[in-house]
Amino acid sequence: MNLRKLGSSEIEVSEISLGSWLTYSGGVAREQAEACVKAAFDVGINFIDTANVYGRGAAETLLGEVLSGYERSDYVLATKVYFEMSPTDRGLSAAQIHKQIDASLARLKTDYVDLYQCHRYDPDTPLEEVMSALTEVVRAGKARHIGFSEWPVEKIEESLALPDVERFISSQPQYSMLWRVPEREVIPLCEQDGISQIVWSPLGQGVLTGKYRPGESPPVDSRAASESMSGFIDRLIEPRVLEAVQRLLPIAEQAGLTMPQLALAWVLRQPNVASAIVGASRPEQVHANASASGITLSAETLAAVDEALGETVVR
Repeated sequence: MNLRKLGSSEIEVSEISLGSWLTYSGGVAREQAEACVKAAFDVGINFIDTANVYGRGAAETLLGEVLSGYERSDYVLATKVYFEMSPTDRGLSAAQIHKQIDASLARLKTDYVDLYQCHRYDPDTPLEEVMSALTEVVRAGKARHIGFSEWPVEKIEESLALPDVERFISSQPQYSMLWRVPEREVIPLCEQDGISQIVWSPLGQGVLTGKYRPGESPPVDSRAASESMSGFIDRLIEPRVLEAVQRLLPIAEQAGLTMPQLALAWVLRQPNVASAIVGASRPEQVHANASASGITLSAETLAAVDEALGETVVR
């Protein structure tokens, strides 16, 4: 497993990281989740990403229990704050940031997280208040560094211009062969300012594995067939998208790769991407995804991917 520097920090993270959005917040059984975490350590994945809102604390609680069996210095742990935890708990006010970091640390059974991320931008809280509170969290030793997910570019720029506050080291955007929006503004800005991308949905919620076929029902063990995990996949399983993805199959075969390897190597071709977050409900998925680390795609393969996907790509 190759490691990459996380922004301007001293942290090195595995090119493939383990996420917990839909899986470990209730989507899979405890035994499966524990087996996937063990598989991650076995293949050299050192970076685990979660959020307080995943299952309203359920994912953090499960990870806290499972990770307590591992040496804390052996893994990099990231969580997030912003979304509603109760009718009165949401957003990025100073009070919420301090309340939620303490609650997350208690569930995760640790004294600190390596990365504390703003899950979205909060238009209802002054940016100065947000950045001051995050700075207090870092200087109190509760987080080593801070990051953001899906912030407007102008707000990223404003945060970087504030004096006497901690600087962001990471951005967590959606990014894949099918969704390339970060290439337009976010990645160029971050490259200039020592901020790495930690990308979510690099496999298009499993669509880029090629397992969903046009005109066929989703496999019974897939995310699209799961009532608890299929809420955001509809637009990705439109026939025109599935047809385009099927055109990637011979490209992967020609390159001697599996479809997941092709998709993950594609996002990792971008130097500003430090890690690609993958979900897994079975240990074999962890092993399969981890095998994408270190793969370099040829210019011919990259051009063939662009041609195959055509106008289905969102830029």
